[in-house]
Amino acid sequence: MELAGSGKSDGARMGIKMSQELVVVAISVILFIVFSATLNNFLSQGNIIAILKNVSILGTLAVGMGFIVVGRGIDLTMVAVMVVGVAFSIWISTWGVDFTLAVVCGALLAAAIGLFTGIMVAIAEIPPIFATLAIASSVYGSGRIVFASDVLYAPSNIAWLKFIGSGTILGIPMVVVIFGAVAALMGFFLRKTRFGRLVYATGDNPNAARTTGLPTRPIIVTQYVLSALIAFTAGIIMLGLVTGIDTRLYNSSLIYDVLLVVVLGGIGLSGGQGGVRNVIVGTILVGILTNGMTILNFSYTSQNLIKSVILLGALAIDAIINPRDEQTSQSGDI
Repeated sequence: MELAGSGKSDGARMGIKMSQELVVVAISVILFIVFSATLNNFLSQGNIIAILKNVSILGTLAVGMGFIVVGRGIDLTMVAVMVVGVAFSIWISTWGVDFTLAVVCGALLAAAIGLFTGIMVAIAEIPPIFATLAIASSVYGSGRIVFASDVLYAPSNIAWLKFIGSGTILGIPMVVVIFGAVAALMGFFLRKTRFGRLVYATGDNPNAARTTGLPTRPIIVTQYVLSALIAFTAGIIMLGLVTGIDTRLYNSSLIYDVLLVVVLGGIGLSGGQGGVRNVIVGTILVGILTNGMTILNFSYTSQNLIKSVILLGALAIDAIINPRDEQTSQSGDI
């Protein structure tokens, strides 16, 4: 089957994607070997565990972003939803609300934001990059006004939260188990369910999907709701690790790191291809690279510069491999 405007067959594109994955895996292995041989304590148990814990947050966010990108969208609200949703949970717990119930309320808030975002994209037909950018800023600004504090801390006596942050299952940190569970569920959801197949069809050719009667708008709305809930899950992982949430994280480069993982891993921005495996591949590479630069005492600005250059190169390669057709460009879809 020939994809509209692509000029490449499905088989050819699949081959290119596989080659890209292998290149990313090879680079990850090379970086790991070089850092192991040249950096003190890189192979220490503490550092390996630190890498795993750090990539759990990044990887969980990237699973949600990858899910959106497969459907030819983008979600720049994820970090805002993460910090505001978790901060809201902590905030209402200070009123005497049971913390577990407060977390449920935070998840409902995240889902409501995702629902609103999905409606703006699917029904109001605002291009995803503009809709999510505006909503992210609005959500974060509203949160800062309500909470009036940069950092909020969870109660210290929550057993299940402590277990998330420091517990293990068969020696594997619980945060890694949660990331693995989210990735596995999303992989199953995308590849083994009818809804997942509809997401791929919508991302591959939105106009054809509408013409054939597929419920593209409900699909898009559901995607953004699930993305928001995954972002909230990443926030709970962070809360378990550091016992608090810093809302200023919204102003960091985290959302760009998430995009870097997705694009490096091989999920094309043209939609309709890629999956969780690509997210895992990209997460490993970015995790190793970031940890190595941190040990080398690269400044925060230098790290962002390096990752930005890599992201730009990855976007250029993606544009070559998956060129957007004229009709897609005119529609404003990402």
